[in-house]
Amino acid sequence: MRILMAGVSGFLGTRLVDRLTDDGHQITRLVRRSPRTPDEQRWDPTAGQLDPAVVAGVDAVVNLAGAGVGDKRWTDDYRRVIRSSRVDTTTTLAVTIAGMPAADRPPVLLNSSAVGWYGNTGDRVVEEDAPAGEGFLADVCRVWEAATRPAEDAGVRVVRLRTGLPLHRDGGLLKPQLLPFKLGIAGRLGSGRQWLPWISLRDWLDATVFLLTAGEVAGAVNVVGPNPVTNAEFTREFARQLHRPAIVPIPAVALKVALGGFAQEALTSARVLPAVLTRAGFPWTHPELPAALHAALHD
Repeated sequence: MRILMAGVSGFLGTRLVDRLTDDGHQITRLVRRSPRTPDEQRWDPTAGQLDPAVVAGVDAVVNLAGAGVGDKRWTDDYRRVIRSSRVDTTTTLAVTIAGMPAADRPPVLLNSSAVGWYGNTGDRVVEEDAPAGEGFLADVCRVWEAATRPAEDAGVRVVRLRTGLPLHRDGGLLKPQLLPFKLGIAGRLGSGRQWLPWISLRDWLDATVFLLTAGEVAGAVNVVGPNPVTNAEFTREFARQLHRPAIVPIPAVALKVALGGFAQEALTSARVLPAVLTRAGFPWTHPELPAALHAALHD
């Protein structure tokens, strides 16, 4: 396939490019700077600028662009960056695709979203048909997903990847926790009762590749493992895998001091299930947390 990708420099983006390239696909990378290699094309999503000729004739568009939600304190300025980095890129792609002749449009757009869509669901199980919740990330996800509608209205198959918490030692959920756990100075966050919708990196990559050609699947897809766990359960298993104690709980008030506005999201409970992937027959490699964590730490 010929695939146009945005967000290629992030933790998931770089690994997806490697996977698709290894599978024999041809990747064109959208970049905001001057292109340095023949497989790069410049665009300016802040100004809504993308040459339709770059999109014409590709077999799929994959958009993973977005500033990291846990990378910095949530000042008002950074909240705007989180929102605009997602909405501007998605809008530019969707509007460009919709404005093209039908014969030139890509058949599919895979566009990032997040399980933040659901907000705090407590112990309630949620699937893709659940409405958007409340809170900053839920509001971002609402406008982020809505930005794909021009492409959808133009007849393109749009898949909204509501990604959970990817597990790998080099990024995602594990990287910032690895050293404290190895030092034995980590523990559950807050009460530990909040649910974590995790997914192994292998399964995230496999699911994304699966959705490129799963022609019957459109709309929201929860890209999470089939067996969510609580933060306390995750903490115990992570510590067991590292052969370290995890007996220093981090109080909610300490999180709020350290993380600012992001603290509330870190304490959010989202018991999310991948109903669409399950119905579509997606084969999980790591359906249970112990095997997923082992792979994350050693593969």
